Amino acid sequence: MASTVEPLRYSRPTPPPRRRRFWLIPLLAGFILALLIAAALVRAETKTTPYLRVHRLLPTQVKLPGKPFKPAWPSEGEATIAVEGVGSLGATGGQKPVPIASVAKVMTAYLTLKKFPLKPGAEGFKVRISQAQVNEERERVALDQSTVAVRAGEVLSERQLLEALLLPSANNIAALLAIHDSGSTGAFVEQMNATARELSMDQTHYTDPSGFEASTVSTATDQVKLARMAMQDPTFAQIVAKTSTVLPVVGRVLNYNELAGRDGYVGIKTGSDEAAGGCLLFAKRMTVGGRTFTLIGAVFGQRDGELVPAALAAADRLGESVAAGVKERVVLPAGTKVMTLENADGSTVAVKTSRPLREVGWPGMPTTLHLNIGPARHTAKEGERWGTVMMRGAGTLTRVPAVAAASLGEPSLTWRLKHLP
Repeated sequence: MASTVEPLRYSRPTPPPRRRRFWLIPLLAGFILALLIAAALVRAETKTTPYLRVHRLLPTQVKLPGKPFKPAWPSEGEATIAVEGVGSLGATGGQKPVPIASVAKVMTAYLTLKKFPLKPGAEGFKVRISQAQVNEERERVALDQSTVAVRAGEVLSERQLLEALLLPSANNIAALLAIHDSGSTGAFVEQMNATARELSMDQTHYTDPSGFEASTVSTATDQVKLARMAMQDPTFAQIVAKTSTVLPVVGRVLNYNELAGRDGYVGIKTGSDEAAGGCLLFAKRMTVGGRTFTLIGAVFGQRDGELVPAALAAADRLGESVAAGVKERVVLPAGTKVMTLENADGSTVAVKTSRPLREVGWPGMPTTLHLNIGPARHTAKEGERWGTVMMRGAGTLTRVPAVAAASLGEPSLTWRLKHLP
């Protein structure tokens, strides 16, 4: 019987199972992380950082250095003194209205020059003296008033009249000028008081153009206000600085203010009588730091001896003490820290004055300071100007640069990475 032989069958071998590539996952993750880090670094490097913060350290006001300074105030009466362009040193004596005697003639001269200005070298208007004016002068002499003798028919110019008014302090000339200006002494006195109000001389009241009447009263502070205005007129300033002048009838007359012409004194006006005591409104020039300054002061009610010499001595002591105390002083030394700069991660650098800031004044005088800060920046370089310290004093505006003491860069990379958006 024939056997059946099955044909041989070949089977393909089963392939091994495919291995999954899990090892690529960490590689891919690392690659992605590296890309993120690189992007972060690039982003951090190119990120715009905040501007430097500025912290102001400069006070708005400081006092000039030195031992405490006190002017040589008179022991009686009242007084005040100021340095033009610098400031007032205050006042003493209560500053209550008191008789001022012939110091009142400053207002008379001021109003005359205001209405009839005199150019340098000019003589101004002319006045012919009448017999009535001669008689009036004799009546004033009988009352022991200060006068200048006049003669009927003589002609006096405005300049000569002002010299007679301000140097030998002629009461008759004060009345003559008042009438020439306003038609009567009463109308002129109204003008004197109106002008006093305009100048904020609130404690002043005039009742006559010469100051002979004890009811003409003022304070040292008020009269210094007037003096500051009057001294701006070159003709007034020139006349009160003279030691003497020559008038047609009486010849040479002396200035009662014997301080004028020495030690820098350039005026202004004496006054004396029983009611007022010895009075002096004075001006003194001095040079500090290459610049000229004028002291203007007043002393009223001096009675230690003869009245006018007592006022002169008191004024001289006061003026000399102030002149000695007023110096050019360093307000801020070079290298004074006026502000600090701070970047975003807290690093700081100082900004300091590049040179001294100087001011003319006396010890303890308050001075106002201003700090002008420059434009905002992200970094600072050593020596770079970041602002200006300014001070207005002694008639000028002083400026000193404020510069960075060291360089200050942008925040660290760590800070920038932490502050990515």
